[in-house]
Amino acid sequence: MTSYESLPYRPCAGVMVFNRAGLVFVGRRTGGPEHTDATHVWQMPQGGIDEGEDPYAGALRELYEETNIRSVEKLDEIAEWIAYDIPRDIAGEAWGGKYRGQKQKWFALRFTGPDSEIDVLSPGGGKHKAEFIDWRWVELKSLPELVVPFKRQTYEQVVAAFAAFGV
Repeated sequence: MTSYESLPYRPCAGVMVFNRAGLVFVGRRTGGPEHTDATHVWQMPQGGIDEGEDPYAGALRELYEETNIRSVEKLDEIAEWIAYDIPRDIAGEAWGGKYRGQKQKWFALRFTGPDSEIDVLSPGGGKHKAEFIDWRWVELKSLPELVVPFKRQTYEQVVAAFAAFGV
């Protein structure tokens, strides 16, 4: 059996979507083994980057597949990848046990459409399985407290990097 320490990180794109008022989109997760804490169920859109896919293209694809959002403009990106480990006790369940965590490339986007464009229950024009059961706009500073504790340091880094765009 492969040891936890030798498992690779899953390449992933994360998206911080700001509305015109400087608030940030978060979705309430439907579940999954990495969401072991019922209190911290919110997160920003994020997901795996396909083999050979450009990280920004992957970010836009994941955003659409999870939220139905297409009306965005790019504000910024974090140059380096940010990695986090998932807890050892769920490493065998998440992502088929193939990864110890994720390395993420983060992008800041401004949402330019109406809120009615957002559809987390039937995302991607109804072609994708819902990953969120609810959504809301939140203040930037509240983000780290909304996510599972093992993602908190990542969210703190993303909040610091994109602080100029939010309230």
